[in-house]
Amino acid sequence: MTLPENRPFRFGVNLVTPAPRREWAEKSRKVEDLGFDVLGVPDHLGAPAPFPALVAAAEATERIRVTSFVLNAAFHNPVLLAREAATADLLTDGRLEVGLAAGSIRQGTGSDGVPFPSAGERVSQLERTVKELRGLMVNPDHSPRPVRPGGPPLLVAGNGDRVLRLAAEHADIIGFTGIFAGRGEFPQLASPEELGERVALVREQLGARVAEVELNLLVQQVIVTDDARGTAEEWARHPLAHFTPEQLLAAPAWLIGSQREIADRLTEYRERFGLSYIVVLEPWLEAFAPVVEMLK
Repeated sequence: MTLPENRPFRFGVNLVTPAPRREWAEKSRKVEDLGFDVLGVPDHLGAPAPFPALVAAAEATERIRVTSFVLNAAFHNPVLLAREAATADLLTDGRLEVGLAAGSIRQGTGSDGVPFPSAGERVSQLERTVKELRGLMVNPDHSPRPVRPGGPPLLVAGNGDRVLRLAAEHADIIGFTGIFAGRGEFPQLASPEELGERVALVREQLGARVAEVELNLLVQQVIVTDDARGTAEEWARHPLAHFTPEQLLAAPAWLIGSQREIADRLTEYRERFGLSYIVVLEPWLEAFAPVVEMLK
């Protein structure tokens, strides 16, 4: 696969723990002070509501961008979503990015009255949402109007062929989760070869847009250790484990090793796959910060 020139790295963190205003502001400033570029909030029940949390984070910081990482399309009417996104974009002075996905985990649906349709129906809903949101954002008569023409940058995340083709057609950023949620009882970690195959599909679909679109990886786990092999073997012995040490050590969505080893792996992923936008979860914020510093 022929890759365009490497993009500069961008690093994000998803904040998942609700907090009062002052504590939320302190966490947001910490993300910025540690050198991260983007602060995200997921669309999960039990986590903060994305848009008010992102506006508050932007108010407490000066530089970092904020993103819904990612909205479950099944939760949102596209017209109302366009109003929310445009308003948040205005209130953050254009620092908003909008992330969308079809939703692959049943948690947060069903018991709350939100239906959990089939995978195909969820992808169709995502497609309708992406197209309608894009249409409203470029409409000069839409009110509120976003800061930039066309609206905030759009990230579409997923693994399936339909989602990735949709992303290649419409997204500014394409997100890869590094896991496959629909294979058997447990989510499965994608191997480097499987991730490479997904990236190759996207690049084929992007065509002339290949140099314009940013590729993102959501990292599920960061384990800083000087004994990567021993740590992976220890994790694999856990009673609930369903991965081998070899799978854990190779999986792009799991980063195990010293901070230097992790930095080298991410550099390899950028050179091999073009993945330049890396997001980790809130528990790994401080452990991952030295890697951010190494790669900036």
